[in-house]
Amino acid sequence: MAGKITQRGALSLLLFLAPAVTPTWLAGSGYYPDESYNEVYAEEVPQVPALDYRVPRWCYTLNIQDGEATCYSPRGGNYHSSLGTRCELSCDRGFRLIGRRSVQCLPSRRWSGTAYCRQMRCHTLPFITSGTYTCTNGVLLDSRCDYSCSSGYHLEGDRSRICMEDGQWSGGEPVCVDIDPPKIRCPHSREKMAEPEKLTARVYWDPPLVKDSADGTITRVTLRGPEPGSHFPEGEHVIRYTAYDRAYNRASCKFIVKVQVRRCPSLKPPQHGYLTCTSAGNNYGATCEYHCDGGYERQGTPSRVCQSSRQWSGSPPICAPMKINVNVNSAAGLLDQFYEKQRLLIISAPDPSNRYYKMQISMLQQSTCGLDLRHVTIIELVGQPPQEVGRIREQQLSANIIEELRQFQHLTRSYFNMVLIDKQGIDRERYMEPVTPEEIFTFIDDYLLSNQELTQRREQRDVCE
Repeated sequence: MAGKITQRGALSLLLFLAPAVTPTWLAGSGYYPDESYNEVYAEEVPQVPALDYRVPRWCYTLNIQDGEATCYSPRGGNYHSSLGTRCELSCDRGFRLIGRRSVQCLPSRRWSGTAYCRQMRCHTLPFITSGTYTCTNGVLLDSRCDYSCSSGYHLEGDRSRICMEDGQWSGGEPVCVDIDPPKIRCPHSREKMAEPEKLTARVYWDPPLVKDSADGTITRVTLRGPEPGSHFPEGEHVIRYTAYDRAYNRASCKFIVKVQVRRCPSLKPPQHGYLTCTSAGNNYGATCEYHCDGGYERQGTPSRVCQSSRQWSGSPPICAPMKINVNVNSAAGLLDQFYEKQRLLIISAPDPSNRYYKMQISMLQQSTCGLDLRHVTIIELVGQPPQEVGRIREQQLSANIIEELRQFQHLTRSYFNMVLIDKQGIDRERYMEPVTPEEIFTFIDDYLLSNQELTQRREQRDVCE
């Protein structure tokens, strides 16, 4: 029957040797001490002794410091280290076994392996920012470390951590959080007038005053709104600053930037005319220019300016029907009256009964509105001298003017012909046959209109309909 015996106590030899203990040992046991590592190593025995299971101490007695060896011997429980004895090794709580968990007494009079018990420790805990901790037993098993924070900080996380059997601390590392938000003060609200001819004002201000109540560190200050020195449009604008400290506390402040635009009363366009204005049309510094429709000419000041007093300069002009002086000495004097004001459509026919002439005049008489919108004046040259007639509306032209017009524009009396002249007095298109008013209007709209006239045409597209 095999016997079981459990051995505990201070290490005398074999698996663990403490520096303060000087064990005795038997020659030929198969073990010798290693002073540097406190461990026991098996030595090679050149000759295997004769096996004898009756010898009670075939191998040296097995003891393990801070642990125990539970042995099973073929000779019974009183035999601690006889040949064939098997021992199970374990350590006390708070110690970890390093080496073999099971050893056997071999015929070579040595144990089959080595082991020792090492005291278990946790790693040293790092210090936390703006806080500290105290421990009951350092970094040893079951030691408890309690955390605390500096004044003005709040502990978030585990307040205590315990060194556990696996060598790890329980819980997680807490943090000390600054519980007081920073102090921030914004500039005063301000009001500013827009600059002349502008709807905006450039506004400057100093940055806010910011201070942290804990460690004095401000990590970030954000601005919600335009930067100082930006151009602000008319109206009220809220500027908001937010300051953050190292603990992510935040505090905000705001102020208002108000921009006002001095405005004059809105101007009305003249009858038979229109306005073109700079900027917004009625703000301080804006200039409005008066224009007249085709067949009308301006009488009075050409433009007015909105002043800082919110009143317009000058007085409004009027658009009066254009007066054409036909009693001039030359065709050049006649044409100068239309320069940059009107386009001319000069129609020439050999006699009033000419079929093309009658057809053309009939179509144009039905399109007076379209001609006026495009600032077109018609001059008729009809017949042969001395009965030749020249007229602008109801006003008759002299024979000398008729002859000069024909020569300047190369208009023959022999057959129907027609020329379109732009506002600069340049020949832009010639016709040998009657054309519809729509063809004339399309040509003018596509090639002869200024940008301002194009705008007016879009606004008055349906006037003649």
